[in-house]
Amino acid sequence: MSTESSERAPHTGTGASYASAGVDIEAGDRAVELMKEWVKKTQRPEVAGLGGLGGFAGLFDASALKRFDRPLLASATDGVGTKVDIARQLGVYDTIGHDLVAMVMDDIVVCGAEPLFMTDYICVGKVHPERVAAIVKGIAEGCVLAGCSLVGGETAEHPGLLGPDDFDVAGAGTGAVEADRLLGPDRIRKGDAVIAMAASGLHSNGYSLVRHVVFDRAGWALDRRVEEFGRTLGEELLEPTKIYSLDCLALTRTTDVHAFSHITGGGLAANLARVIPDGLHAIVDRETWTPGAVFDVVGKAGQVERLELEKTLNMGVGMIAIVPEESADAALTTLADRGVEAWVAGEITDRGDHTTGAALIGDYAK
Repeated sequence: MSTESSERAPHTGTGASYASAGVDIEAGDRAVELMKEWVKKTQRPEVAGLGGLGGFAGLFDASALKRFDRPLLASATDGVGTKVDIARQLGVYDTIGHDLVAMVMDDIVVCGAEPLFMTDYICVGKVHPERVAAIVKGIAEGCVLAGCSLVGGETAEHPGLLGPDDFDVAGAGTGAVEADRLLGPDRIRKGDAVIAMAASGLHSNGYSLVRHVVFDRAGWALDRRVEEFGRTLGEELLEPTKIYSLDCLALTRTTDVHAFSHITGGGLAANLARVIPDGLHAIVDRETWTPGAVFDVVGKAGQVERLELEKTLNMGVGMIAIVPEESADAALTTLADRGVEAWVAGEITDRGDHTTGAALIGDYAK
């Protein structure tokens, strides 16, 4: 975990300096010191004792992959999107790290890979050490929930490009899966059950639409109490994305999982279609669940058509598992034991006359 730096030459005149240009190296160093305790909590055995914060690269002991016969590395990168603006307005910075880890590591686990390590990139207009440390705290907590190590990153100060309170976060992660246990479309069969796992809320997608609805169209403030939520608008919008990585891995150990689908931007049907092979079709019945109140509130406040909601937001489903029909009960038991709300939402059928890989039918339960 490093920050931008430069050589510390003595100031001998009135010329320009890095500090006068708006970059505070000392503040960056202070941020690194504050985040150390949180990063240490994420250490897996493969990174313990290797390097440390402030180095040029994070290290991971690849000899751990010897336990695989043919290890395949899986990688992903993502960000949090405009949800960071909600955090900025509320002054709450220690939750969006969960969103970042979920966006990266839950993509990696879709192929059956075990999350190994992650790096982050935090770009700010001005380094506020406590704020940066709070962001990293959230990332570290998310890494613990995903079972991976946070091995490094970068905090970059960009005065003139970003305002003093503006920031953005992104990250990249790596996982590993045994080649013969790689999950995906080639495993899916007609008759397989489609199991939905409940979302914790909006997660970290569609916030450009949501912000347009609640701020521009409805004119609401973040401290507005919304009865349907039982809390303020800001609290609802900042609800962290659920991290499913360890739950999915547990499912692969107890059930013959054929595929996963992480429901992010594009909604349930479009993301599920990404793992459906040619010749087959996924049918998901809306009547098997009721989306959380936030989806209905956004839809009504912005007069958003249901199709637009469904192709933008997750509508209450954050992850899908596709398993043999006879394994559905065992899968639901595993997830219930781990505190994950889940249900059979549909099935895999012949494609027939359908033109896409997945379809939603019926109306949502009330």
